[in-house]
Amino acid sequence: MAVSLLDAGQVATNVDDGVGTISFGHPKGNSLPAALLSKLATEVSALGTNPEARVVVLRSVGTGPFCGGASFDELKAVTTLQHGTRFFMGFANLILAMIRCPKFIIVRVQGRAVGGGVGVTAAGDYALATTRASVRLSELALGLGPFVVGPVIERKIGMAAMSNLAIDATGWRDAEWAREKGLYASVLETEGALDEAVSTLATQLAASNPEAMARMKEVFWAGTEKWDALLEARAIRSGTLVLSEFTRKAIADR
Repeated sequence: MAVSLLDAGQVATNVDDGVGTISFGHPKGNSLPAALLSKLATEVSALGTNPEARVVVLRSVGTGPFCGGASFDELKAVTTLQHGTRFFMGFANLILAMIRCPKFIIVRVQGRAVGGGVGVTAAGDYALATTRASVRLSELALGLGPFVVGPVIERKIGMAAMSNLAIDATGWRDAEWAREKGLYASVLETEGALDEAVSTLATQLAASNPEAMARMKEVFWAGTEKWDALLEARAIRSGTLVLSEFTRKAIADR
């Protein structure tokens, strides 16, 4: 297992019996600073070419939130369009790495997912969650918008559900709502049941035909071939907005 400490966060990767597991953590609600986003994208891509890993599990550490989204500390530190665009491209690069990885990615969601965390979940091929795994897109409340994560969320749950989340930026939708909309495949009562379900599915997929799964994944994500340019344009849009007076004040007040 390789562990990397990144801005007080961590990423760990392990391969066992055909299952590649990537775990990430950050003391501030498992939020995602730029270095951690970059490391996650690198690890996803590496497992995609590792013949020992036939399926990937993405999870966060602890029993609290699954992912708190973008790091507020880094958002506060943005002073130029280039810096802002580079930060939001971290989410773009992770999403692209996930949907282009030739292995199925199971996302284990043990708790709340906010903003970019919802996008990461949507970029997985199959997500399992607990009843505590509520979701929220909080970007508008900060003077931003879910521009970079929007396309993958829309693809997974549809424009109507995505826009409802984006507009009601302070409201939570519970895990059952997320299951009904297609973000989660199943919702379990406890973390123990979640871990059992993730393990059972991962073991099943690790014994399946890698070529068949890779071809299936191509079908699932067909139509995203031009997302490099789309997500870069969205990152520039977010990088511009994060410099606005409204957004600077909203972030500073957090």
